[in-house]
Amino acid sequence: MTSLTVPPRPRGRWMPWAAALVIVAVTAVMCLPGVGVGLDLAAIARNWQQGALRIVELLTPDWTFFPRTVGPILETLQMAVIGTAVGAAISLPVSFWAARPTNPFTPTRALVRGILNVIRAVPELVYAAVLVAMVGVGALPGILALVLFNVGIVVKLVSESIDATDAGPLEAGRAAGGSQTQINRTIALPDTWPTFVSQTLYVFELNVRASTVLGLVGAGGIGLLIDAVRTFYRYDQLSLVILEILVIVVVLDTVSDAIRRRLV
Repeated sequence: MTSLTVPPRPRGRWMPWAAALVIVAVTAVMCLPGVGVGLDLAAIARNWQQGALRIVELLTPDWTFFPRTVGPILETLQMAVIGTAVGAAISLPVSFWAARPTNPFTPTRALVRGILNVIRAVPELVYAAVLVAMVGVGALPGILALVLFNVGIVVKLVSESIDATDAGPLEAGRAAGGSQTQINRTIALPDTWPTFVSQTLYVFELNVRASTVLGLVGAGGIGLLIDAVRTFYRYDQLSLVILEILVIVVVLDTVSDAIRRRLV
């Protein structure tokens, strides 16, 4: 009778546990006073009454404040739509310049990717603050900040999708004597279009959320109203604004999901 041979246990089974312990230890050290951020959990216990009061105010929206929110909400949606449309129009050709299969010329591709890395490194709130100082308070600096934010995100996601696709059809187009522009327009664009539309819809959802924050630095939209009611500690009015933003985001997510299902 042949005896069964038990295979040896795989080595390195302890490594995930060791990595988890290291992460926990580093996090704990970073929370110590004098070493890290000095996280004081006792502050929650000392100020729980203030927190409970604010939560109660947030749970009782001031519905009479609704008429004042209509204009800023519409401006926020307009900023998101314009920023998304302009950003998408710029992002589509730039995505082809940033991808290796659609731009074999390495210096140009490296230059485009370097510029995009710089654009993504700066938060949109910083763009908005600088643009407000340049062009003044209003929707224009918010739209420009959203355009820069959109280009950085969409180009990265779409160009990476192009890099991951099969390069065979593109090589066949080159073998047939087509120029790179003709190949990108007739072969790469139809394959890239569903991904591009999906990422544009995703960025549009982000723009609606970002527009509410950009107003805090004077870049228009509902953020200006949020800053005003927060200054006067009107959390009941702030609750109504948050509820409106939540409804808009849920509706946009539902519509975007339906469009994505049709593209797949």
